Amino acid sequence: MNYETKIMDVTLRDGSYAIGFQFSEYETEKICEGSAEAGLDYIEIGHGVGLDGSAPETGIALCSDEEYLAAAQRSIPDRKYGMFCIPTYADPASLDKLKEYGASFVRIGSNVTEIETTEPYIKRAKSLGLEVMTNYMKSYAVSPKEFAENVKKSESYGADMVYIVDSAGSMGRKEIEDYYSALRSVSSIRAGFHGHNNLGLAVSNSLYAMELGFDVVDASMLGMGRSAGNAATELLVGNLIKQGITRYDLKKILECAEKYVRPLWKHSANALDLYCGIAEFHTSYMGYIHKYASKYRVNPLDLIVRYSQYDKVSMNEEKLREIAKDMPKDTECVMTDFGFNDYIGNEQNRQQAKK
Repeated sequence: MNYETKIMDVTLRDGSYAIGFQFSEYETEKICEGSAEAGLDYIEIGHGVGLDGSAPETGIALCSDEEYLAAAQRSIPDRKYGMFCIPTYADPASLDKLKEYGASFVRIGSNVTEIETTEPYIKRAKSLGLEVMTNYMKSYAVSPKEFAENVKKSESYGADMVYIVDSAGSMGRKEIEDYYSALRSVSSIRAGFHGHNNLGLAVSNSLYAMELGFDVVDASMLGMGRSAGNAATELLVGNLIKQGITRYDLKKILECAEKYVRPLWKHSANALDLYCGIAEFHTSYMGYIHKYASKYRVNPLDLIVRYSQYDKVSMNEEKLREIAKDMPKDTECVMTDFGFNDYIGNEQNRQQAKK
């Protein structure tokens, strides 16, 4: 176990997916305070897709980026808070907001196949004095060797940390170790791990990442997040306490979670989440699955698997239509049973549209 691994609490960022990006300034202040009082090392806030992410296609946030940043600045002025940033949404100039409102870090995320898009953002963030972390979304979509080649690029751009991101909650220990070993074979850059819980492995995977020597792992209170959610902060900390790591205040985490998070977090993992984990399919494309599974009366679980055999990174709507059209009919499949309405936001579609 790496006793130095830090925890980033992403309740207010990844967790915002679960409530249609409707965290208020008050809730932001209180959850920031609870996270800080518990001793959590980093606190990420704002719209789920980051700076400039609030839009009709992705979901309109209750508050602006500036309002979320101001709430954090009021409540935890001396702690490490920051926001996410995806180049295909954000204007590079928007990074200046972070400096203006006292944030200390930014996480710049791109599909693992599109690392080059992050270069100008990393360089601008570094010029502002921000700690810069790069998130390789859908890390599993390339081989460990290709992943490592990208790490060298991010390091040359000036990144301080590279994240292995299990966007579909599909990775196991072997995959995490393979990608981490590949990273370490080319660089000593700090490493982070962001896990999702589609296969129920987010907490155990995060603990294993700590054993391997990762510098930061992500978690959210009650596991609140996109799809099946993230590693639950309270479960992660509870496991650390059993192993003698007591620097985090579990009671403060539980108090904050019960008071401010549980009233909002109603979602539990369903069949769609599970199959996304098996197939390595990103849930932001779920609207397309719903549309074409319904149109051609095919089982959406099978459609997820078949499309992922074609592409794990992007959505080609015409190809999905062709696949669905050629599948066997499933007349007994009732679409409303699958909980499609639990999936809010369509940021990956916006990402493609802006290319």
